[in-house]
Amino acid sequence: MEFLKKNWSNILFIILIVLLLIPQTRKPIQVTMNRIISFSPSKIAEEDREMLQDYDWNLVNMEGQPVNFQSSIGEVAVINLWATWCPPCIAEMPSFQKLYNEYGGKVNFYFISTEETVKLKQFLKKKDYRLPVYQPLDMAPQKLQSRTLPTTFVISRDGKIAVNKKGSANWNDSGFKKLLDELLMEN
Repeated sequence: MEFLKKNWSNILFIILIVLLLIPQTRKPIQVTMNRIISFSPSKIAEEDREMLQDYDWNLVNMEGQPVNFQSSIGEVAVINLWATWCPPCIAEMPSFQKLYNEYGGKVNFYFISTEETVKLKQFLKKKDYRLPVYQPLDMAPQKLQSRTLPTTFVISRDGKIAVNKKGSANWNDSGFKKLLDELLMEN
């Protein structure tokens, strides 16, 4: 008993390490930790925003219908690059679903994944997400390319990149909603 009292923190640490080594427990722990440390994304200062010149990006939706990102010219767009195997991606999805529920009719959302359609549909059904998920048919425009998952871009009506967030975030935050509202008010 004395041993447990003296070493309880070490024992908990060892248990956590073991749980992180087991694939079935590692992913839920990583998702939970990412949710805990996710904050509102930072916006890029107006004078530092880069202009997206190229909107030509061919995508396909989950029903197999082609979509071109050019349809978002002059619109506010949220582009999220993600995968079903990515714990930070999974961690931010509930906040994205809430944001989409509120802004889906005002903002163009693109959840882009290179995974197979069947796997994506299974994930969305299991989690009860109703997000517009697309698969790329060709390379993203240069300014929308990233090697990090998740990466999220927010594009203003005038084509400027207002957010370029790598890693998970809380997208249903009042600060981020304020930014979206400001972008929607711009002409």
